[in-house]
Amino acid sequence: MHHGNRGTAAALLLLAALCLGAAACSRTDTEAETPSDAVTLEPVQGTELSKVILSQRAAERLGIRTDRVRLQRQPGAGTRKVIAYGAVLYDEQGDTWTFTSPAPLTFLRQKIDIDHVTGTSVVLRDGPPAGTTVVTEGAAELLGAELGVGEE
Repeated sequence: MHHGNRGTAAALLLLAALCLGAAACSRTDTEAETPSDAVTLEPVQGTELSKVILSQRAAERLGIRTDRVRLQRQPGAGTRKVIAYGAVLYDEQGDTWTFTSPAPLTFLRQKIDIDHVTGTSVVLRDGPPAGTTVVTEGAAELLGAELGVGEE
């Protein structure tokens, strides 16, 4: 797989996360944050990851959309797991991740290993099991929330 765009993808991810922080900070006094806007972080024991738990309103505000990991027959490779390209995140080292949703309004970043990209689909070497819910829109904002981007 060609990784020449990792730097660009990481920069775009950071920009999207910063926009999330700016949007949260640009509220007027009449739009003050309420408990229904809450984003809660719950550390995952033994890792540097945190579960991101959103209120319904926060999920709507972030535009969270999901899809499922699906199985797809690949010529000469048997059946492989496939996700939408929108579900892929790149970190600053160029490692690839996706956010899964193990429960409603709960999101957990999971490392993935990409075999190749075909159009808008990503064929995985390793990743969440088939049927797992993954975030396809709003993942950059979830990453920003998890890492505390935009906090003062």
